[in-house]
Amino acid sequence: MRIMAFDYGTKRVGVAVTDPLQIIANPLTTLHPDKLWPFLQEYMQSEAVETFVVGKPRRMDGTDSQSAEHVVGFTRRLQREFPSIPVVEVDERFTSKMASAVISQSGMNRKKRQNKETVDTLSATIILQDYLNSKSIY
Repeated sequence: MRIMAFDYGTKRVGVAVTDPLQIIANPLTTLHPDKLWPFLQEYMQSEAVETFVVGKPRRMDGTDSQSAEHVVGFTRRLQREFPSIPVVEVDERFTSKMASAVISQSGMNRKKRQNKETVDTLSATIILQDYLNSKSIY
């Protein structure tokens, strides 16, 4: 079974997923929030997902940021749509900056580096890999 992670935004949602052995986080896609639900319904028909991981936006002092309320609504809907799959929220501070740094060092051309969808998908991948790393620490 896989673990799926989301970098939720009101304009785009980055999605990442693990391999079936839950060792490596892989970028999957970036979608408009309205297109996410049909995508998930279709994806879940062909792949088994054990856990959803949602990045929770926080301020430097650890409190929820302004955009956290949107993530709360998204998390609630995930729980309603897929009640048998647990949802775990993780701190997503700095994931977009880390994703941008990785992209800028990757050698991608300028057009790809400026593509916000790439940043969102990579952010979801970083969120998922951080979650996997935290699970493996005893």
